[in-house]
Amino acid sequence: MQTNINTTVLVTGGSGYLGVQCIIGLLEQGYTVKTTVRSLSKKQNVIDSLAAGGITDISGLHFIEADLTADTNWENAVQGCTYVLHVASPFLAVDPEDENEIIIPARDGALRVLKASRDAGVKRLVLTSSFAAIGYSIDPKDHVYTENDWTDPNTPGLRAYIKSKTIAEKAAWDFISREGEGLELTVINPVAIFGPVLAGNYSASVEYVLKGILNGTIRDTPPFTFSVVDVRDTADIHLRAMTHPAAKGERFLASSGESFSFYDAAQLIRNERPEKAGSIADSLQQIDGALYLHLSNEKARSVLGWHPRSAKETLLATVDSLSA
Repeated sequence: MQTNINTTVLVTGGSGYLGVQCIIGLLEQGYTVKTTVRSLSKKQNVIDSLAAGGITDISGLHFIEADLTADTNWENAVQGCTYVLHVASPFLAVDPEDENEIIIPARDGALRVLKASRDAGVKRLVLTSSFAAIGYSIDPKDHVYTENDWTDPNTPGLRAYIKSKTIAEKAAWDFISREGEGLELTVINPVAIFGPVLAGNYSASVEYVLKGILNGTIRDTPPFTFSVVDVRDTADIHLRAMTHPAAKGERFLASSGESFSFYDAAQLIRNERPEKAGSIADSLQQIDGALYLHLSNEKARSVLGWHPRSAKETLLATVDSLSA
């Protein structure tokens, strides 16, 4: 174990799918970790997930109750921290009638954590944004997405969640440029996050895509594809970006580089895990003209030395954990 016990890192949203994996990585590297949860009633859920991930010693972990929609306890949360991983963000499976119900908490929550971090003398904050802030305003045909791409929040028909991630990330960069006062910012833009489920702790992608395919509730293949990244690799890129000198002021697209249709995922399960494919809907078939996304993870590989798992390995690990 590396000796980082004198360095404290705050992980916001520690009860989340990615937050748990970030805490695992930090504890394994010997850091002292603080984590925020909206309610301390979630503390045991986090401990159970950590145990499922192999963490037996949580003496270096401290819980703080804090909500992104209120100022309470954020000053305490960031106190004494060298780094902050701002992973927490609101997510709604169904768009609200008023898009501001998700846009405002995402933007103001990020700014709340940034301000508290700046005032506490935090060295660097790593913000979890999303591919949503990159890939929804450019025609994907013959285009390779990189960190240079941005979603225009004024694009007609954008879902509220996509707008929220874009607006929150832009607000974070604007804050740093105008009033960061030495606080460093690095942004990670993951695609759909899959990977092992620990103690029933799901990502939205696992719950609404892979579980839906496995249990047969997804019966048709939509005309779009999704790019895949493993939750373990997503945590790893956050930790690399946290300390790497060259990550300051940069954003990194986190993807295995491969895209799948819902049919492709179903076929992978049918071929590689046939014993778990019995409930997959027969109507889930390939459609002509499915548009596959092309994404580059070259920047993360070359700058951070990041080497993600393949999409196939990630999806099968997810399936195995769901049915373990």
